[in-house]
Amino acid sequence: MEVCYQLPVLPLDRPVPKHVLSRRGAISFSSSSSLFGGPAPRQLSKRRGAISYDSEDQTALYIRMLDVRVRSQLGFEQERRGSHPYSYVDFRILHSRPESAGPVSTRNVRRLLSFQRYLNSSQSLRGIPASNPLSYILDDDYTGQAKLMLEMVGNWNFDIFLFDRLTNGNSLVNLTFHLFNSYGLIELFQLDMVKLRRFLVMIQEDYRSQNPYHNAVHAADVTQAMYCYLQEPKLAETLTSCDLLLGLLAAATHDLDHPGVSQPFLIKTDHYLAALYKNSSVLENHHWKSAVGLLRESALLSHLPTEDRLSLEERLGSLILATDISRQNDYLSEFRSHLDKGNLCLTNGGHRHFVLQMALKCADICNPCRPWKLCQQWSEKVTEEFFHQGDIERKHNLEVTPLCDRQSNSIANIQIGFMSYVVQPLFLEWSRFSDTRLSNTMMRHLSLNKQSWKECRDKQTSEEQRTFVAKDSNSRVLPQGSKGS
Repeated sequence: MEVCYQLPVLPLDRPVPKHVLSRRGAISFSSSSSLFGGPAPRQLSKRRGAISYDSEDQTALYIRMLDVRVRSQLGFEQERRGSHPYSYVDFRILHSRPESAGPVSTRNVRRLLSFQRYLNSSQSLRGIPASNPLSYILDDDYTGQAKLMLEMVGNWNFDIFLFDRLTNGNSLVNLTFHLFNSYGLIELFQLDMVKLRRFLVMIQEDYRSQNPYHNAVHAADVTQAMYCYLQEPKLAETLTSCDLLLGLLAAATHDLDHPGVSQPFLIKTDHYLAALYKNSSVLENHHWKSAVGLLRESALLSHLPTEDRLSLEERLGSLILATDISRQNDYLSEFRSHLDKGNLCLTNGGHRHFVLQMALKCADICNPCRPWKLCQQWSEKVTEEFFHQGDIERKHNLEVTPLCDRQSNSIANIQIGFMSYVVQPLFLEWSRFSDTRLSNTMMRHLSLNKQSWKECRDKQTSEEQRTFVAKDSNSRVLPQGSKGS
């Protein structure tokens, strides 16, 4: 028997009720047509469950569920979590589609890129037995090395890629849990350790591992950088336990469920998130709302008074929204003005919150200030993600974002511009605020890395010129046996 529900005025970022999640069905946000020739939402209702968003009615979600007992009676094999073809749609589908399938309209691109929440929470935490119960147990040597690395978590040379390998891809969970514990936040806020662990697992799994850059490893890297800034004397002496909690939470969730494309891309493809947030800080609003959804689903802060919990959620949003790169100049101008006037008073709650915003902004784009080995790896990853977006735009006849055009750009050029116009101005002001050994180290790395990218660019230019000259010389060689004039 098919059971239908209509949920009026349900925000799209609000967690779906547990009785719906337990059905583990297919999710689509277009009830009027299919995804690149896939089954229509009405057909999806034949599966265990389907959630469709009616584009003509912005205030309703329609949930169709087929009772599992009926399926078992009919002999259907129960689907494993994550196995359903529509439970998650990867952006790579866009350029892996067979050429014979014909042209794809911008509307279809928008439809395919509709938000589909990962819903990939841990099997053990969901009560589903793992297929291989030993798959997540690490060798003692790896566990020991990971613990040794955590003892040096405040070191600016911390290699998050190595730590991620040592923790079997669980760098965000292990790092953030360690920092909560080392600050005593678990005891101070009376956090349930099981709920905290579950919450961190849900965060890590809601980052899209398919993204070359905006994934859980980036979130772990930003969290580690944020910890380094929180340890700076001016902050360590004045920040409250609530500030520390918010700073770590914001760092861990600041890019939650990032789709791997930019805000302008979402706007020009009429993505529903762009409409939902009125083309303003689209991604950042989505990261914030997703974080709040996980906080509520995990019930991590459910023991706190409602007023305090809502206040924490609002302040968390204020921190995450500050990472919007399009508002970089606004925050930088305000920061510079405070420093010029010398009126930043960290005993003032509002000023402390503003400094936390600036710290998170620095942590988010600190890759060029890391040692060259780390800087180079991050640069390659973010450029790969940019070029991936450009490939999608070109394939579907959309205007290619200049920064994402692999035909006219290189890693070196992108990084030099990024360092010169975005990173350097921000970190110069941060160094004025916190003139410490760490700030000097970051500025030194920034200068050296910028010079290294310039050398890479010059080398590439020289090679291109030699190749051009060689081709030009070959074209001037007369065929054998011919006579010159």
